[in-house]
Amino acid sequence: MTEFENIVIGRSAVPSLIITVILMIAIPVIFFIYWRKKHKRQTKIGWLIAGAAGFIVSARVLELGVHMFCIVADNPVSRFINGNTVAFVLYGVIMAGVFEECGRHIVLKYILKKNRTRENAVMYGIGHGGIEILAVLLPSMVTYLVVAVLFSKGDVDSALHSLKITEETASAALPAVQAAAAFDFGMMAMNVIERLFALLLHIGLTVIIYYGVIKAKAVCIPVAILLHMLMDTFAALYQRNVVPLWAVEVWTAIWVAIVVFIAVKLYGEMKEPYQTERVL
Repeated sequence: MTEFENIVIGRSAVPSLIITVILMIAIPVIFFIYWRKKHKRQTKIGWLIAGAAGFIVSARVLELGVHMFCIVADNPVSRFINGNTVAFVLYGVIMAGVFEECGRHIVLKYILKKNRTRENAVMYGIGHGGIEILAVLLPSMVTYLVVAVLFSKGDVDSALHSLKITEETASAALPAVQAAAAFDFGMMAMNVIERLFALLLHIGLTVIIYYGVIKAKAVCIPVAILLHMLMDTFAALYQRNVVPLWAVEVWTAIWVAIVVFIAVKLYGEMKEPYQTERVL
């Protein structure tokens, strides 16, 4: 497998990946510790767990199940979506917005009926965004780190054997090895900032949905879905090589700022403890 013999691991690949892994673990942990310490009486760990479970069910089970049919499987629907940039982007942002925000609403309305506080809404958002980092993004970074360490030793055959890469799986594994080799401190910064933005987004969207539940304002659901869709638009365009990565980060920063601004305003309007007999 000569294509692997020409791969050179950058000098900054291993240290930047180590720092990335550490920071990805630290981000949700620090958010949780800070918020829990500041609002211990108003928060419950169950809301954090519910946020994590809500993400897994809505995004990693239900949404992923739809993706398996509409994106991964070979059928007329998947061929149309994968072959059309507009369809791919619209499909991606709509699925992410609808599944995650509707899932968030269902949990906050029907399951979490006790200890309804605005502080717990933030705790839910930390759980939702935190588990996305720990269960979805972190494993990829750990894999890149393992690849970079193994290939940095210079023994390609040993690295391929350790990673169980064979002639049959070489073409599928090559992009991951190349990504690990090219990883540097710039990519580290981009990944960490993007995860920080995503966590802030999930906290903000949770506050918006929570506000809609306790204030009986159904408009909060489509607003949250639309904001989520707009946030993800450039990321989907980047996957189709339409926009550069820096444009994704700028676009993301703008919409995170908008979502956080709205969430802070709604958070301030909610007095605690707040219960209502009429919910959505």
